[in-house]
Amino acid sequence: MSGLPDLPFDFEARLGKGLSDRKENCLFRFRQTTPSNGVLDLRSNDYLCLARDPKVLEAAAGALAMFGASASASPLVSGYLSIHKELEGRLAQFHGYPHALLMVSGHAANRSVLGALVGAEDLVLVDRLVHQSILSGVMASGAKFRRFPHNDLVALEKILIDKKNQFRQVFVATESLFSMDGDGPDLVAFSQLRQRFGFVWILDEAHAIGWHGETGAGKLEEFGVKAAADIVVGTLGKALGSQGAYVLAHNEAIIDHIVNHAGEYIYSTFLSPVAAGAALGALEQMRLLANQRRVWQDLSLQWRSRIRDWGVYMPQDNSPIIPILMGDEKKALEKTKQLANQGVLVSCVRPPTVPKGGARLRVSLNRNLNPSDLERFEKAWGNPG
Repeated sequence: MSGLPDLPFDFEARLGKGLSDRKENCLFRFRQTTPSNGVLDLRSNDYLCLARDPKVLEAAAGALAMFGASASASPLVSGYLSIHKELEGRLAQFHGYPHALLMVSGHAANRSVLGALVGAEDLVLVDRLVHQSILSGVMASGAKFRRFPHNDLVALEKILIDKKNQFRQVFVATESLFSMDGDGPDLVAFSQLRQRFGFVWILDEAHAIGWHGETGAGKLEEFGVKAAADIVVGTLGKALGSQGAYVLAHNEAIIDHIVNHAGEYIYSTFLSPVAAGAALGALEQMRLLANQRRVWQDLSLQWRSRIRDWGVYMPQDNSPIIPILMGDEKKALEKTKQLANQGVLVSCVRPPTVPKGGARLRVSLNRNLNPSDLERFEKAWGNPG
């Protein structure tokens, strides 16, 4: 006897059945630590390799010494520190927006934006492949919503024409760079639709920041329509090598509304000052790396071309996210294990993260990869072609 109470039998059986079904269908999720040496890790979103950059670590250490390890309270109690205010100002300036609001995570940011700003009398149109956090926010809002086909702006326009006068306000939410497909919509055309129909445009730039745009500000900058979206959600935890997220807006009332109504903001211990310090350091390092951006994008084109030569479908893009579609969940798991046995780590993505039949390997590139890494990946795959 352990002395611990047993779970009610029916509850334990229900849990066991659910987990057993996931295992049987190759959908079981589990945690594993990442080896520190001898592997080629193609899973991380640290696209610019700033998480361990000496200058970023120095900035984080300075924040630790000055402010401590934790904000120690929610931002509306005592957790909002001067370093948070400084970072918000830097992020707003970097993206060309007058207002910025830090959040503890990207999921919290998207859920807060949709959950706090959208009402039951509104309509939200979302790309069919948007991140779960966006859908979670829409569900929390109580609004009507409809998905449009992935990156299909013609279909979106037809829905806007049909629905524009039937709701108090129409919101359109999408991503500039989709995390599982490594692609995105035409943001110039999106901006033109915004001007024609007057919807509120919410754009998640999380995976584009750092890798795209002349200064690394993302796809809006790359398309020449910087700051065209009404609301932008960005992250500190990917190319900026830190942790947390942020919301950008032209209208201060948007920020104030989130501060007053988003439970994710009001009731969470605020972002660690160490993370804020690291992000400030990373912004400076990203500025210094700006002239290398074309090299990283060419790296993506090289990897895609090589994989395409194996007879594998590969979308034409230059993002750091390379999806290798496998379709079958079991097949995707087996290929992931095969690569891991050769010291090459990739993400195995299965439903419901992607649509049924869309299981894939997700390869995340970073700026420090070299030609020998591509050769190692090819060899681990099985010397195709």
